[in-house]
Amino acid sequence: MDGPSAGSSQNDRPPVIETLAQTRLRELLNEVQDRISEIIGVRDQMDRLIEAMLVITAGLDLDNTLRSIVHTAIELVDARFGALGVKEADKSSTRLSEFIYEGIDDHTRILIGDLPQGHGVLGLLFEQPKPIRLTDLSQHPSSVGFPPHHPPMRTFLGVPVQVRDEIFGNLYLTEKANDQEFTADDEVVVQALAAAAGIAIANSRLYEESRVRQQWLEATQEVATAVLAHADPIDVLQLITARALALTRSAAAYLALPEDPDTPSEEVTELVVMSAAGADADMIGQRIPVRWSAADLRFQRIADSPAAEDLPPVSDAAGASTETSQLRAGHSVIGVLVTVRPADMAVLDSTGRRMMTAFADQAALALQLADTQRRMRDLDVVSERDRIARDLHDHVIQRLFAVGLSLQGTAQRARAPEVKSRLADTIDDIQSIVQDIRHSIFDLHAGSTAETPVLRKRLHALVSEMTAETDLRTSIRLSGPVSVLSPTMFDHVEAVLREGLSNVVRHARASAVSVKLTIGDDVVLEVIDDGVGLPDIIERHSGLANMAARTEEAGGTFGVEPNPSGGTILRWSVPLPQVPPPP
Repeated sequence: MDGPSAGSSQNDRPPVIETLAQTRLRELLNEVQDRISEIIGVRDQMDRLIEAMLVITAGLDLDNTLRSIVHTAIELVDARFGALGVKEADKSSTRLSEFIYEGIDDHTRILIGDLPQGHGVLGLLFEQPKPIRLTDLSQHPSSVGFPPHHPPMRTFLGVPVQVRDEIFGNLYLTEKANDQEFTADDEVVVQALAAAAGIAIANSRLYEESRVRQQWLEATQEVATAVLAHADPIDVLQLITARALALTRSAAAYLALPEDPDTPSEEVTELVVMSAAGADADMIGQRIPVRWSAADLRFQRIADSPAAEDLPPVSDAAGASTETSQLRAGHSVIGVLVTVRPADMAVLDSTGRRMMTAFADQAALALQLADTQRRMRDLDVVSERDRIARDLHDHVIQRLFAVGLSLQGTAQRARAPEVKSRLADTIDDIQSIVQDIRHSIFDLHAGSTAETPVLRKRLHALVSEMTAETDLRTSIRLSGPVSVLSPTMFDHVEAVLREGLSNVVRHARASAVSVKLTIGDDVVLEVIDDGVGLPDIIERHSGLANMAARTEEAGGTFGVEPNPSGGTILRWSVPLPQVPPPP
């Protein structure tokens, strides 16, 4: 009896077992294929990540770099929306100063309104700087919901972006494609991108800082060049203000100095706006009290405020912030440079404040150099005046005296009356010339200010104006220190002279008029003509009557009298006010 063969039990498997074995094999093959696809997908994702990191880190412009980071993150994890929230410069703040987004069109953006400020889950990443991956954003305890018209967002992946040890901002991604959830691999990829983004942002910041520093240096050089070229001081101040306005991107800027630059800093009670630019360009000339003002925080001796550069910007009631920098020269402050930024603009960061402080210091040095140059030029002028005065006194006057003495001797020996008369007239002319030279010498010694020549020009201009339409010959002689006349006194002199010349032109029928102003203990003005004299009715003219009344009030005298050689003499005399001696 033949039994079963040895292999019959293995080959004759039940159909069910065979089917199960084949199904298991297919599942294993599918798992292997899925795993291979997953590995290939991850490899492709990593390749894209490396490529993106190279692109991001190659950029230097900060704004373009931030937008490139957002765009790259969206592509790497197949998200629909992406954003990068940049934190305010204040380390204690969780508010956003910038929000760079992608995936929302402009129309929807307008409907949504204000950009996020860092509340809810967005701000949680600042408080707890670690990745957050959510399947439903609205279910998180920190969620504050969305504003009207905001597109729905469910899945969420947030990763902090660090620049060295500082949290620069957060990278937000929502709505993964095909309603899928963000995976752990997505989180790893975005973290790696955030690390590269931190390096790129650091490089962009360094580039931006160097670019801004170069602009400040160029502005400083421009100011120094203007000073060395002996530009007008007001133009230099305006240049400093305009450059500060442009480089800080402020709405307004102004520069204020003490009215008297020689006043010690601690004694200054108010500043005068010398130059302004931007929205406050009409501030020039305004006075700013030092006490209880933004300028007071800066305008003080450096020794009393060693950390003045660390003071924060000062905000006014309207919400605008002011950044005030000292113009420091040595151990004192010669003025302040102020920039004003509206409430919707961020205050200057620490780098910007350092740049502005350095610019203000260099501007102060330039102004100090300009002041030193001006003083040296003034000293040169004074020295030259003294030299000319000495030469006039030691040479010209002495020679004229010698000529005069010689002519006097000749006149004594002359016998012809006509010769004696002409010699006497010549001697008188020489004496008059000597007096004029002496007056010029006095003006040269006392004329370090520009008042004396200005007063002389005003008198000559008035005589020319009043006699321009006539054939009158005119002469003007000034005797004494014209520079001692106060503005009020000189106004009186002008009024009297104008009235006297008016009478000569209208009534005297003269061919010549002479004006003499003598300044001693009294101020004496004489208007002498060679006309027919003034009728009695003119002597009661209201102009002359008013002049006489004012003269009497000043304790002086006023009169109109005949000239012995023909014509009229108008004489006005008032005491010169005595200047009290210094205490």
